[in-house]
Amino acid sequence: MGRIAEHILHVDMDAFFVEAERLRDPSLVGVPVVVGGLGGRGVVASASYEARRSGVRSAMPISEARRRVPLGRFVVPDHDHYRSISDSVFEILRSFTPIVEGLSIDEAFLEVAGLGLHYEGAHEIATAVRKAILSELNLPSSAGAATTKLVAKLASERSKPDGQLVVAAGSELDFLRPLGLRALWGVGEATYAALEAIGVSAVGELADLPERMVRRRLGETIGAHLWALAHNMDDRAVTPGDGAKSISTEATFAADLMDPSRIDEELFRLCVGLSDRLRKAGVAARTVSVKVRYSDFSTITRSHTTTAPIDLAADLYATASELTRRAGVGERPVRLLGVAGTGLSDVGSPRQLGLGDDSRQALAEASDSVRHRFGEDAIRLARLVPPPDPERSESPPVY
Repeated sequence: MGRIAEHILHVDMDAFFVEAERLRDPSLVGVPVVVGGLGGRGVVASASYEARRSGVRSAMPISEARRRVPLGRFVVPDHDHYRSISDSVFEILRSFTPIVEGLSIDEAFLEVAGLGLHYEGAHEIATAVRKAILSELNLPSSAGAATTKLVAKLASERSKPDGQLVVAAGSELDFLRPLGLRALWGVGEATYAALEAIGVSAVGELADLPERMVRRRLGETIGAHLWALAHNMDDRAVTPGDGAKSISTEATFAADLMDPSRIDEELFRLCVGLSDRLRKAGVAARTVSVKVRYSDFSTITRSHTTTAPIDLAADLYATASELTRRAGVGERPVRLLGVAGTGLSDVGSPRQLGLGDDSRQALAEASDSVRHRFGEDAIRLARLVPPPDPERSESPPVY
């Protein structure tokens, strides 16, 4: 056989957090399962397909999920567990091809053009990949194959759960045309409304419009982008990487935060958590992003790219706090805060160090060593230690 025509394979794990929990608790198999924060303000991170049939979706308030599946099983997320399993998944993917581009902890693109000597076609490759994941890890997955990233990802979404779909070369437009506009990357609420106002609600209807009209209606950049996608003009190649493209941490608060000092304290706590996760993964982030959700559920994100990758809590906090200051965070009640690091690079990669960075790095490594040996709570930053209760504490000794 020669080159595989449908050479881009998109693999997506099915309800990954849920299935990861089922690996260590078989009693969760076959019942509605919801993974998410279990406090009164928690949200759904992942839901089993049994729960989804009752309308449970990601980002839904846990209270609403409990109303929809009152007999469901609710589990607190364990991201370290998920990361460990994700690493195993990506090892399997790279056993087929070294050209693997991780989109998140549970999905990736694979370039499989060169596997024609071993497999008859894309369907056989997808079958082999999914079978390997199932046999080695006992995890279900779905896959889509096509000539472009756009169609491959849409094909895997169409085949969920636990299925696969190959969109044959030459049939991409037939596949795309009936789909709703939201299937295209870049169609947000404003763009959808602008197109709906002129009677366009499907990809095929967008494709039938003159490109000049679309650019004039939506703006040059987004108009040209969406018109091209509607015609399957997507020349993005699979770019090899190492698993997830970002590491993040966030918190939904039991009561909205109004006090700027409390918001700042929680932001610092999140940066410490992000630093720990980055260092455990052996990576540093070049871009720091902050997510803020207000009491009315409106959400903003802000990001900044640093001159060099960072992984220390103090550096992450300095960037994150400046982002929140510029965004005016603290002027409205805050429901959720999140901090993420993207543009990840191995800590072994060359990095430009500033004055004093070597000593701060040494201190961080020493702290890591103490936590590894004696537990996560063996050493903490003074700022995160709660003040003593004056009614219960005794007078300190005088020396």
